[in-house]
Amino acid sequence: MFKRSGVWWACIRHNGRKVQRSLETSDRKLAKAIESKVRTELVEGVYFNKPIGRDRTFPQLVVKFMREHAPKVSDSQQRSYATSSKHLLKFFGEIDLLSISPKMISRYKVLRREVGLKPATINREMAMLSKAFNLAIREWEWLEINPVSRVSKEKEDNERDRWLTVDEEVCLLENSSEWLRDIILFNLHTGLRQDELLSLTWDRVDVFRKTILIKDTKNGKPRTIPLNKTALDILESKARVISIRSKIVFHSKCGTKIDKHNLRRALVIAKEKAGIEDFTFHGLRHTFATRLAHSGVDLYKISKLLGHKDIKTTQRYAHHCPDSLRDGVDILEADYNLTTVGRKAAISGEGNCHKSLGNKVRPEGFEPSTH
Repeated sequence: MFKRSGVWWACIRHNGRKVQRSLETSDRKLAKAIESKVRTELVEGVYFNKPIGRDRTFPQLVVKFMREHAPKVSDSQQRSYATSSKHLLKFFGEIDLLSISPKMISRYKVLRREVGLKPATINREMAMLSKAFNLAIREWEWLEINPVSRVSKEKEDNERDRWLTVDEEVCLLENSSEWLRDIILFNLHTGLRQDELLSLTWDRVDVFRKTILIKDTKNGKPRTIPLNKTALDILESKARVISIRSKIVFHSKCGTKIDKHNLRRALVIAKEKAGIEDFTFHGLRHTFATRLAHSGVDLYKISKLLGHKDIKTTQRYAHHCPDSLRDGVDILEADYNLTTVGRKAAISGEGNCHKSLGNKVRPEGFEPSTH
């Protein structure tokens, strides 16, 4: 036996075959007992014939996943896992892993759709389930096949092209309470996700460098966001009335973290007063990115500011920046014209190149070729 990451592993050779597996315990005495059982099954010839996954249940999979994998991801992702696992456990119950089929998983998806869940939410639950099965295959050696891999994803349509015009922004701010106005304005100039904004604490604010550090991100990778004057002014005004009861930048009157449902409710009231339709809190982030694209900021920078893991996610803003794309090709024309190129080619005597340009290049430009 040997230890790996605090857990005992067995490494046994029998009749020329090697068995190496986790004993799933840090207790040496228990590990020895499990190893002895494995050796007995090898001698009796039943170890390799035993159906893998039959002695493991779905609750065991979820518990192990939440205990070993969940702590490695962001707090928001952990909360998402906890919510998903609650619904998954309710549906699959005490079933053994080998009995979970693609058909059963598809049935779960149908039931989730029937209660009104959005495709993106269902896909998140499927992603967690698939991750758990993959770990059970690759690291825990509980299974050989991931049943989720044979189930199609839900088609998502989350790309709302809805952003605020300047007039709508003014109207929305005029109809918002002071605390909501600060949040709206700050997000229009930083593009934070809702959870990122509501979780922002003062120790992540660097006024001297004019940046904020976002630790709890969707993709698990921290990112630093530069602050413009508008965002800084909001922070400075809030810094003058910092609550001794809270380290949170945008907090409630009680000094606690603002509940996202209360934020959503306040935004609904404000936008109804302003006469703005089909707009959500996420639209503030979308407005931030769209305005950057309109101003000619390249997609790579927008991707970094938004914290997108894959720049493909940022491609949705490409059609907002045609001028910056034109700049990209116009730069090739700087100090360049075909007449000059033709003369340089003739002087350098580049044979075939000179001949091919010779009958086409004129001071007036291109003429049709005769062949």
